[in-house]
Order: sequence, then C-alpha cells, then structure tokens
Amino acid sequence: MSFIALGINHKTASVDVRERVAFTPEQTVEALQQLCRLTPTREAAILSTCNRSELYLHQDQVQPDAVLAWLADYHRLNLDDLRACAYVHTDAEAVRHMMRVASGLDSMVLGEPQILGQMKSAYAVAREAGSVGPLLGRLFQATFSTAKTVRTDTAIGESPVSVAFAAVSLARQIFAKLDRSQALLIGAGETITLVARHLHEQGVKRIVVANRTLERASLLAEQFGAHAILLADIPQELPNCDIVISSTASQLPILGKGAVEQALKVRKHKPMFMVDIAVPRDIEPQVAELDDVYLYTVDDLHEVITENLKSRHDAALAAEELVASGADDFMLRLRELAAVDVLKAYRQRAERQRDEELQRAMRLLASGVPAEEALAQLARGLTNKLLHAPSVQLKKFSAEGRIEALAMAEELFALNGGSDTP
Repeated sequence: MSFIALGINHKTASVDVRERVAFTPEQTVEALQQLCRLTPTREAAILSTCNRSELYLHQDQVQPDAVLAWLADYHRLNLDDLRACAYVHTDAEAVRHMMRVASGLDSMVLGEPQILGQMKSAYAVAREAGSVGPLLGRLFQATFSTAKTVRTDTAIGESPVSVAFAAVSLARQIFAKLDRSQALLIGAGETITLVARHLHEQGVKRIVVANRTLERASLLAEQFGAHAILLADIPQELPNCDIVISSTASQLPILGKGAVEQALKVRKHKPMFMVDIAVPRDIEPQVAELDDVYLYTVDDLHEVITENLKSRHDAALAAEELVASGADDFMLRLRELAAVDVLKAYRQRAERQRDEELQRAMRLLASGVPAEEALAQLARGLTNKLLHAPSVQLKKFSAEGRIEALAMAEELFALNGGSDTP
C-alpha cells in the first residue's frame, strides 16, 4: 500500500499556473471519479485553494507519472510544464506533508487556520464522491488529530496573521485612517469573512458585500453591519469604494479594466486599493495599468506576510516536532495494521488445521483407539501441518541463497537463543 501527495503550490508555481490547475467545487466530484477510473488509484481526495492544488492518493504501487499525465490532460496543460513545478511525496513523506499542510506549516501565511477547514471540506467532498476508503480515511483522521494538537499545544495560531489580515494591513499602509474609508468585498467565503472581520475591527466607515447570491451576502453582511448587493450591482457601488478585496470561485474575471476606469472617472481619480485573493483571478490584470489603482494579488502579499511571521518562528519549530511525531505514529499504526492482517490469516489457517486434527483424533477415539495413541497422533499431525509451509519456504530460501530471509526466519521463530516460553 502506498500514499502519494502530489501537486503545486505558491512556492513552486506562479498564480498564472495555479489558476489553470485549480479545481472548482463543481468539478471536484467528477474529477475524483475520473481520476480513480483512469489511473491506478484506489482512493483519492483533491484539495484546491488559492495557493495550492493537491491530490492525496492511495495506490497499490507508487505511480505518480500516470496521475501527472491525467492532471495535465484534465486541465489541458503541457505535461512537461506541469512536471516542472509539481512535487510528489510518497508514503511517510506524503503523510508528513498532509499533516504540515493541515497545521498551516506549508501555507504562505505560517499557521493560518483556514487550511484545516479547507482540508476537512476536501475530505467531505471525496467521501461524497465515493473516492475515500479505509486507508485514506484513516490518514485524514490522523491528519486532523495532529493539526488539532498543533493548534492546542503551540502558539502558532495566536497572532492574527492570514492572507486576509495581510490584505487589511496593506490597506492600512495606503490609507492612514481606515475609519474614513469604504470597502467593497466580493465573495462570501471564509477568506472574505476574515477580511470583513478585520476591516470591522479597524473601524472602516462602510462595508459592502457583493456575492452571486444575495442570501449569502446578507448573512455575512449582518455579522458586521455591512450592506449586501449582487455581483451585477458592483458597477453602481464601485465609485464609492476606496478598498476592494475579492475572493470568489468564479472562472471568469468579475472586475474588468473598463468598469474600474469608469469608477475612477466618477471618483475624480481618488485612489483605489484592490487585492485579488482569488485563483483564478477575479480582477483583470490590466486593471493594474490604471493610474490611481493599487492592485495586489496573493503573491504580492508575501512581504507583508513575512514581516508578520517572525513571532511564529519558535512555535513553528515545536509544531514541526508534533507533525513528525504524528506522522511516525500513523506509519507505526499502519505497519501494525498490516501485521494484524497477516496474523489473522495465519491464525485462521492454524485453527482450521487444529480442527481437522481434532476431528481425526475424535474419530480414532470413537473407533476404539486408546486415548494416549489418539493424542500422540493429534500432536504429530498438528505439528507436521503447522511446520509444513514454513519448512517448504525455508528450503526454497536456502536453495536461492537468500541468507537474509533465513536469518529473519530465525528471529521470527525465536531460534537465536531466546526463551521458548510464550
């Protein structure tokens, strides 16, 4: 049995590549089923966020090339281009990687908590698709448990550091007093919720939440005294907004250069600060060409994030130790589970042989054979049956010159000076 963690992230691929490899929520179930059908994959889950797209797999044998070829074909990418920015972790390293991701240790923002929720969602979708079985299921549960321990036992999540917080921090550098600013938030997911919370705490004068459905926008807006609108209403609201932060799952840009240009005219070229956290991007890159617009993507937030990470360094070291321990414990339990399966099969065969010899001894007794003779026959028959298969294999190992197998057998049967007592 083999585990594989395969994908790209903010460290290995640009936002242009990441948005091409991203899976939308609507795609994921069908993609998982196709992945298991077209590649030698028994179990699979897909995690797709603005900073990474990763596949978590269980295969009988490690065959990442087949999965990479499927991924390139699915997204219509050149395989060599994808291979150049993809990473592959197997078995213990795959387990450790998943636990690091869930704990926020592999995120752009060290220790950010949203990734754990996103991984739990990925697991739930994989269960819905029927692509998660017992082994990958156990790995996800162990991953969640380790991530919870990291959160509980270290200070890695105590500072308010996240992509959302970094975006608001950058806005604070551009606008000296946020309490005089108005903000437009596009989307209603976890990231935008965090942005709204940070902006509300900073006393932003007015917050508008735009979303594809008014119901979700209203639910978020109610939490922070904001105003909810539909995406179609953005052009009318845009001229009033000093800050625009967007994070949706849209496959097409929501804000184009023309709409922003028109808003600037109405604003008489009063500056606008924009952050596009989405992958694929919500705001056309050409918007950055406009005067009086400060447009940042998730990649541009790196400097702000780095400054806020210093306080988490010591906590990250402790978290890495917890992750290493969690990965070791899981692999140990997995190996023990494999041994249990072997022992169960061996015991079932031994019990079957015991029952056969016991029935033979009962027949001897019934036919008038003395008890001592029947018991002796039982002992000889059971001993011969139990030793037959190991004897045949040991002779085969010896003939093939497999000395290491003979030495292991000696250790397995405790023939190297150990006690005979159980």
